[in-house]
Amino acid sequence: MSTTQVTADEQLAIDEVQRRALKTMPALIVIFILAILCIQGFNLVLGTIGEELGAPEKASLVTAIPGIVLGIVCVIYGSLGDFVSLKKMMMVGMTLIVIGSVLGLVLSGNIWTVILARAIQTAGAQVAGSVYLVIATKYVPGPKKVIYFGVFTAAYQLSTAIGVLTAGFLAEINWVYLFAIPLFSVVFIPLLMKNLPNLSRAGSHIDTVGFILAGITIGALVFFFNLMQWWILGLFIVLAIVFALYISKAKDPFVTPAFFANRRYLMAVCIVVLFYFGNYAMTPLLNQAGHEVAGYTPSQMSLVLLWGYLCATVMGVTSGRIVGKIGRGPGILLAGGLLVAGALIAAFTLHHGIVAIGIAAVFFFAGLGMAFAPVVDTVMGTVDVSESGRAVGMNDLIMNVSPSIAIALIGPWMGRQAFSNLGMPGVPEGALSSYSTLFFIIACVAALGIVWFLLVRSRLYSDAWGRETEAETIGVDDPEKL
Repeated sequence: MSTTQVTADEQLAIDEVQRRALKTMPALIVIFILAILCIQGFNLVLGTIGEELGAPEKASLVTAIPGIVLGIVCVIYGSLGDFVSLKKMMMVGMTLIVIGSVLGLVLSGNIWTVILARAIQTAGAQVAGSVYLVIATKYVPGPKKVIYFGVFTAAYQLSTAIGVLTAGFLAEINWVYLFAIPLFSVVFIPLLMKNLPNLSRAGSHIDTVGFILAGITIGALVFFFNLMQWWILGLFIVLAIVFALYISKAKDPFVTPAFFANRRYLMAVCIVVLFYFGNYAMTPLLNQAGHEVAGYTPSQMSLVLLWGYLCATVMGVTSGRIVGKIGRGPGILLAGGLLVAGALIAAFTLHHGIVAIGIAAVFFFAGLGMAFAPVVDTVMGTVDVSESGRAVGMNDLIMNVSPSIAIALIGPWMGRQAFSNLGMPGVPEGALSSYSTLFFIIACVAALGIVWFLLVRSRLYSDAWGRETEAETIGVDDPEKL
């Protein structure tokens, strides 16, 4: 009798933790929106920052280096979410947001202090996104998870739209004020302190050495693509070997070799790598193309790109429902098709004017909005719930490092018009020719993602298309009724 009573009490406590955790989701989404707003805002005005600070060749690092940091902290926060108090994690994040914001506002006259401030600010703000995904994975009932993933990607796309508009406006005044935006997050501290889970696993520890090794290794890879120095590639290979030896020998590493031995997981994250490759590069590319074609300023281009981000927001909001009806596999194909179409439209028609550029933005960003829910749900379905935090962290890592590599590659090519004599048919030589080739590269990478998915889909889903689980999302017991 007493055992039943104890079990009932424990269940009540679990339900209360779940209820409180879900109350924090709106606040976490707002903080996440402010963070992504800044990422995309700074991404739009890279050229302006480089010119004003006398370092145009280093402008892409304002996105690339914080992107590296973002990828690293994604792994750390996602892994810590398995055993460290989410409340303590969030408060550390808030502290970093304040430090980075103040540093950027006060010391904005040097490119390296701007990069440092953005890196610190980004490290703090990403906590909100990781905590949101951990809560969605651990505390949201299974059939509803994809809905929360859809809300997450809608928030991402909405914040991107707001960020581009804000940056376009502030570029006419002073881009430095972008640093102040994340400071609004502090108003949510009381709510988060009261409701976030404060649970930690007994006996767990933080694998500091492992996290540092992972961070340096990832950083070396991204710097290689940014600087194209072969000795950095050699350094990356050495670091990767050291990291592999470490996690195989360490007593309790934050991620084990068995995690990487999960072939289904590796197959799924390859889709993330290929689909999100163009995420950071498309905005500055479209911005530069609009300037070249029609002489548009960043503020004018922000209005053109707005329609793409609004479509992405709509796709993000409805993606959970869409995936519920057609399945994860068809949802991934739809997203990939939109990505490829958008990049190809830009590659072959950008010289026809601003309307063509706007249409390309609509297709591409709608594809990004559609991709998150089916792709992440597919990735998370390949791991046990006990490793959900690690899976969230690694997924976030790939989702940010892949576009960081792209902007590290494409930024210098874009700046020096590396393909001015190698454009798509019909595109005049010069800057537009170079941009068209870069758009085509992004299209090819996304197309490779579709091909890869078609090759591995039978290994990812029991029914080869991922319809079974998604039927539950809309309350249908028999997928054949859909």
